Amino acid sequence: MSNTNIDLSKINKIHMIGIGGISMSGIAIMLKKSGFNISGSDTAEGDMIKILREENIPVFIGHNKELIKNADLVVYTAAIKDTDEEFMEAKRLGIPTLERAPFLGILLKKYNKPICIAGMHGKTTTTSMIASAFIHLNTNPTVLVGSKLKELNNLNYLIGKNDYFVLEACEYVDSFLNFPPETAVILNIEEEHLDYFSGIDQIKESFIKFISMLPKNGKLIINKDDENCIDVINHLNTFINENNINVLTYSLKDKNANLFADNITLNDNGCYKYDLYINSKFIANISLNAPGKHNVSNSLATFGTVYSNNLDVLSAKDSIEMFTGASRRFEYKKTIQNNVTIYDDYAHHPTEIEATLESAKNKSKNKVIVVFQPHTYSRTKLLFDKFSHAFNNADIVILTDIYAAREIDDGTISSKMLADRLIQNGVNAMYISSFEEIANKIKELVEPNDIVLTIGAGTITKLSDLL
Repeated sequence: MSNTNIDLSKINKIHMIGIGGISMSGIAIMLKKSGFNISGSDTAEGDMIKILREENIPVFIGHNKELIKNADLVVYTAAIKDTDEEFMEAKRLGIPTLERAPFLGILLKKYNKPICIAGMHGKTTTTSMIASAFIHLNTNPTVLVGSKLKELNNLNYLIGKNDYFVLEACEYVDSFLNFPPETAVILNIEEEHLDYFSGIDQIKESFIKFISMLPKNGKLIINKDDENCIDVINHLNTFINENNINVLTYSLKDKNANLFADNITLNDNGCYKYDLYINSKFIANISLNAPGKHNVSNSLATFGTVYSNNLDVLSAKDSIEMFTGASRRFEYKKTIQNNVTIYDDYAHHPTEIEATLESAKNKSKNKVIVVFQPHTYSRTKLLFDKFSHAFNNADIVILTDIYAAREIDDGTISSKMLADRLIQNGVNAMYISSFEEIANKIKELVEPNDIVLTIGAGTITKLSDLL
């Protein structure tokens, strides 16, 4: 039975299927430290499995229905099928089951001021930036983010007090509709997850529902440079007025936005600096250490979140300027012979790729060589044309096989097809399947001061070990 009205005060033993995921593992450790008896299972070993075991959480690799016997509750990831033997055993025994997102929604109710960050791109970085600012401001927040963060001791969670909960709120399969915010941060709205959403209209409708969960006197921080964001606000005028929602817009283009970045230029680090204005008043000169113009926008969202919660913007300035990014967000990996630097990025959508390549171009003293692993067949197929125009800032592009994730290859799309289209569009592109062959090819191609950038949400991050 699936039940979102579970009383956690009556729960002792929780078994988690798919416990090794970045979100599930963080939740598991938070529960363990809160006094619950936690166990879990997953299909393979990994970094987070090691961390879980260090926290004395037993993890079984594979699936075993015997693990369910003494559980009071079973929590599972969205990837778990109804035919999973542990899931089926829980059903047979009448043990309550909850998917991760509804369960996290139950946990969120314990907090007075949930801050939920949503949008197709930049969620992890902005959630991390906001978390860093709120930690710096001594608000003692609880944090759950989709990546490891050095400010969290290279973990993806922080257990704080029951006031602020800074949460990355993903829109995939409408998960974020389980997370009623007190502050909602909307970064952008674009076509994505088209294996679930029918198109941009359905996506905007989901964001309308998400914002509509704000309570009276709630706070909305939203990107004025994004046309779909503005469209969503316009649809919510009545709700915003009737519920006295405090709306703060931010922009890199419109001086009439509540938060505006003026005089945007590159600093000595190849990142951006700008003048921050709030409600047309100059506040401070900001110089970022997180590369890419998109991080100017993300920093405005962070300043807006600080400001809307009546915290001191100038006191948050240092943490925002010191922030260098979350794990796998233009992450420096190493420098090899002839000052060739290797970076890794999680970008898997055309808009994200364009932003990442802009960052690389700003930093590069010579060529930018990109290795891209597309993520899921559906995304590659449905956004094929956008992908074919996303690599204009790369000097060389190497494509490897599509990372299937949850999908099955039906033979209608391939990385070779995308490489051929890039070549037609004038990009120096090639397709190579094997990581070992890619590493050898890069060693042939690199020249002094090149940047090599691995991009994708799958296993491509492992390539740097071969260079």
